[in-house]
Amino acid sequence: MAETSHRTGKPGLPLHWKMAIGFAAGLLLGLIVHYGIGPHAPAVQWFTTWITQPAGTLFLRLIFMLVIPLLFSALVIGVAEMGDVRSLGRIGWKTLALTVIVSGIAVLLGLLLVNWFKPGAGIDPATAQQLLSESSDRASAIVSSTHTQPKGLDMLMAIVPDNVISAAADNAILAVMFFALMLGIGLVLKRSPATEILQRGIEGLFEVSMILIGLVIRLAPYAVFCFMFNLAALFGWELLARLGAYVGVVVLALALHMFVVYSLTLKFIGGYSPVRFFKGVQEAMVMAFSTASSNATLPTALRVADEELGLPRQVSRFVLTVGATANQNGTALFEGVTVLFLAQFFGVELSLGQQATVMFVCILGGIGTAGVPAGSLPVVALICGMVGVPPEGIGLILGVDRFLDMCRTTLNVTGDLMLATVVSRGEGGAPDTSAAA
Repeated sequence: MAETSHRTGKPGLPLHWKMAIGFAAGLLLGLIVHYGIGPHAPAVQWFTTWITQPAGTLFLRLIFMLVIPLLFSALVIGVAEMGDVRSLGRIGWKTLALTVIVSGIAVLLGLLLVNWFKPGAGIDPATAQQLLSESSDRASAIVSSTHTQPKGLDMLMAIVPDNVISAAADNAILAVMFFALMLGIGLVLKRSPATEILQRGIEGLFEVSMILIGLVIRLAPYAVFCFMFNLAALFGWELLARLGAYVGVVVLALALHMFVVYSLTLKFIGGYSPVRFFKGVQEAMVMAFSTASSNATLPTALRVADEELGLPRQVSRFVLTVGATANQNGTALFEGVTVLFLAQFFGVELSLGQQATVMFVCILGGIGTAGVPAGSLPVVALICGMVGVPPEGIGLILGVDRFLDMCRTTLNVTGDLMLATVVSRGEGGAPDTSAAA
């Protein structure tokens, strides 16, 4: 299954190289169309509306169709294979502690850089007003959605579903994960012929889900081409140039966190070579950047953990399925930078106490944000409202959010694999370094 799932077409050409080719081809052709024909030409509008956009959307829908059964089965089996509740508790606490610590470092790094560079202080008001007017409808929809989101105690209560089928239908990932966690604990506590049959059935669901996703992943290079063609053909380089300072701070913070913080954590806590790690996770990073979705990248991350990093399966399945929703360092960092950027733009002075509040809420927001494209924007609007920044200001960054979403998702997925590698140390054997060599 490993060969057919990530090697297609010409023998020996890995999937991540095919996706890189699709990425480069889509970007180049899109830029040629943008500057040669123009984004508003009828042919370009027709092609993006009826060909590339539906093709990319269809790919994501195929992935999302299989994410719930994959996430559910992987988490149940990951818990059940630990053998005892004490092992689960130990791994769970290690995962939670590292998630909070590394997410806190991410947000703090972002806040330091945005206070240092002050990207929101120099934006031309006319350009900002144009950005706001172009994105006013979408911004209003995002802001209004924050009023329907559960808050405080209701948010905690929503994690426990009263109807798991309804939770799955509503894409309430945390509620589905809670049910899967409880079912896995039940399988650990009760060993009988009947529960062994149930566990084997769930293992079969996991294997079938991975096989089906392996077939869908064959379309990834074409989907990546469609995503990048749309992005470049409709926006061109203007996508980044209009808000270059803000984009630069976010990308710099993400890069520092990935290559400095993750490397130090891997080296000194996980005892794993950072160079070997980043070489092994290339495919997952490319998939995350292309789809801008942690959930859509979960199947690839699970396979990379098994085949490239050699992690114990019971640990990697638990940590990666939980991490796809709960360990989102890039999202937490992005939310903190964006809130302070908007505060600078609108001239809202935030005290150290208010910035500490932003940091705390961003850490929690990174845990509860949906692992889908643009899933963090409602959280940003919510935090803005908490500290007196106009929530409608998110319209300023909607034009560049797709690119930043791709960047922060890459950090999220890499962070999940880093976390699984570190947690694996001393749990069911150390990571198999020979697998990644």
